[in-house]
Amino acid sequence: MCPNIIFDYATSVRGASSTILAPFGLGRLIIASAFVLSLTTSQAAAGASGLEIGNKLADILRAGRSAVSANQPLINNPDIADKGFTGEKLIEETEAIYAERIGSPLLGDDLSPRDQRLIEAQINSMRKIVDDHQSDINRQGTGFKGFIPAVFARLVNEEFAASAGTEARVRVTAPPDLVRNRKARPDRWERTIIETKLLTPDWPKGKAYTEQVEYEGRPAFRMLLPEYYSASCLSCHGSPKEETDITGYPKEGGKEGDLGGVISIVIFE
Repeated sequence: MCPNIIFDYATSVRGASSTILAPFGLGRLIIASAFVLSLTTSQAAAGASGLEIGNKLADILRAGRSAVSANQPLINNPDIADKGFTGEKLIEETEAIYAERIGSPLLGDDLSPRDQRLIEAQINSMRKIVDDHQSDINRQGTGFKGFIPAVFARLVNEEFAASAGTEARVRVTAPPDLVRNRKARPDRWERTIIETKLLTPDWPKGKAYTEQVEYEGRPAFRMLLPEYYSASCLSCHGSPKEETDITGYPKEGGKEGDLGGVISIVIFE
């Protein structure tokens, strides 16, 4: 959660309380102070809860993308028909990658009912997308299938929104000049945070930005997690700039360590 949001709101309420102190007395000040304490405590609890499930959803998505990335040679092999890369196989590999990175299972006994629902919705979305694309994955005689990690993530996030959109959203966006698919363009809030926070030289590498704001008319916890180009990303996003990559898009001329994308998460309160 952004601490400045709490501080500014609490300060404004405290200012209003001091104005009514003279006519209404100390009792009203105590009540007003208790209201502020209750408000900021509930905001902090909501923020902590949102941060925990937001990180988990992002880590699961990253693990799934890694599984798709690791299977690119298999998926793009034109000589093999049945690749065996099913939705269930994806989830098995995702679970293994997640456990290795995070040190815990995808699902655990310590999850709240809401968090359990959201994780199950994400897992089911990942499984469904791979199963729905079996005809593409298993097509013989064709090399590059276009079923790359970025496409997988976008489709999974759209499926997740369809099943869990009243409780949460997950999407991948980027600085506007790096967006390849118009559906991934950042909204006004995302763009502002990307440009004024995540892209600034002093922003700590990998640090997420969180804030409690209104989204689609509802109070929500919003979270942006920066992602940076690794060496493997540069075959599509590196140099020479404007050269057409394997997907048919011009390369961005990025360098290893540059901000290449952002996972954007909304948890409705």
